[in-house]
Amino acid sequence: MDCWNKMQSSGWIFPTLVLCIYGFFSMMKPSEPFLIPYLSGPDKNLTIDEVTHHVLPVWTYSYLILLFPVFLLTDYVRYKPVIILQGISFIVTWMLLLFAHGLSAMQLMEFFYGLVTATEVAYYAYIYSMVSAEHYQKVTGYCRSVTLVASTMGFLLGQLLVSLAYVSYFYLNAITLASVSVAFISSFFLPMPQKSMFFHGKSSANASFTGSDKGLSSVSSQPNYQQDNDATVSSVNSKNLPEYQLPKIQSQNHFLAVLLQLCVDLKECYTIKKLLYWSIWWALATAGYNQILNYIQTLWDAKAPSRTSDIYNGGVEAIATFLSSVTSLTVGFVKMNWDLTGELALGIFSALDAGTLFLMHFTSNIWVCYAGYLVFKACYMLLITIATFQIAISLSMERYALMFGFNNFVALLIQTIVTVIVVDSKGLGLDIETQFLIYGSYFAVIAGIFLCRSIYTIISIKCQRTPLNPQKPEAEKQDTEDYSTRL
Repeated sequence: MDCWNKMQSSGWIFPTLVLCIYGFFSMMKPSEPFLIPYLSGPDKNLTIDEVTHHVLPVWTYSYLILLFPVFLLTDYVRYKPVIILQGISFIVTWMLLLFAHGLSAMQLMEFFYGLVTATEVAYYAYIYSMVSAEHYQKVTGYCRSVTLVASTMGFLLGQLLVSLAYVSYFYLNAITLASVSVAFISSFFLPMPQKSMFFHGKSSANASFTGSDKGLSSVSSQPNYQQDNDATVSSVNSKNLPEYQLPKIQSQNHFLAVLLQLCVDLKECYTIKKLLYWSIWWALATAGYNQILNYIQTLWDAKAPSRTSDIYNGGVEAIATFLSSVTSLTVGFVKMNWDLTGELALGIFSALDAGTLFLMHFTSNIWVCYAGYLVFKACYMLLITIATFQIAISLSMERYALMFGFNNFVALLIQTIVTVIVVDSKGLGLDIETQFLIYGSYFAVIAGIFLCRSIYTIISIKCQRTPLNPQKPEAEKQDTEDYSTRL
């Protein structure tokens, strides 16, 4: 009891511990890599066509519809109620997976899973309202690391139970239901925050940006950060985080005042070309990445049908999660001028992503398909970490959260358009292998855009250097450092 009281009185340890417990059990889902074999198997007896064209698209549509209102609701009710709502959505999703049957029931299940993903923002924003700025970096590392560990353990557990113990997919889903139920119970122990970023923030004379009137921060050194495989928020220098400032409007119009301020902030953020270009890549690539994650199991089932083949989806997902965390962590130790070479990296690795998707389309070997997926996911996580860092280092926490939400909204809008045209039965309704040909072409276009952009940037910088003073390293250094402002 004394230990319990001590943790509560410490301020940040108790909410961090409870949130980590919630994150671990909500992400420890051994059944997740085996969703398509489960739906198309004897338990649910749906056809691959029904799963691909009628069930999976519902997640995309519901996520898009729910994302913006949930984003506002999360801040308005101060996070904890939305975390509890996510726990309820987890339970309903897996109750439907276990005990409901038929196409309509599985579409309803996907709707609730869309609510699960839409409410993820509450988990990642809660901790910043409960701890002081000096602990941001530490608790961010804890909360994100525990979700990576839980995902890896869940995938490995699922694979071991299927391959060695021959456990049915039904019981994997029962284990997942038990895990998310523990997460739901733990959410009630979270302390209720007294403030939030936008609706319940304290007024301050500081501007939302941490630096100059153009919005560039005065952070002198790059922060350390951790990167997650579903959502990515970098830690910024905690000493440069100002409080959010609302316009002076009558209290009855407080909600409209916040919306107005958010619109003004977004406009100012996207007038900075550096942030605009990184955000464009973020939205385009994340849309494609989410589409691949949603349909990769369907492609694997087409290459090696689960009814007649041994499948290793869980093991592959576990390795992919581990590689993603390693590549994300590696960025923190690479000393490069990302302002100069960042867009070139976006182009090169996006081209590599396109190549792996083309490979997955043309190969008939499931192991080659697995390997292509590992490379694809690792490359995306590497790039999204760089993009996240480049955006976060220039903004206050409030404006970064705003751009994070809006970039993901745009990505989801693009993904919805792709789903309607390529996947949905009311659109083209293409088969899964043809879909991956389209996705490969999509990433090839992204690669082409940023390769051309990076070549233009490098040539323009070289042309602006003074040829009469070739031995002026300081001038050359200044050229690259002022890259973002000159463009």
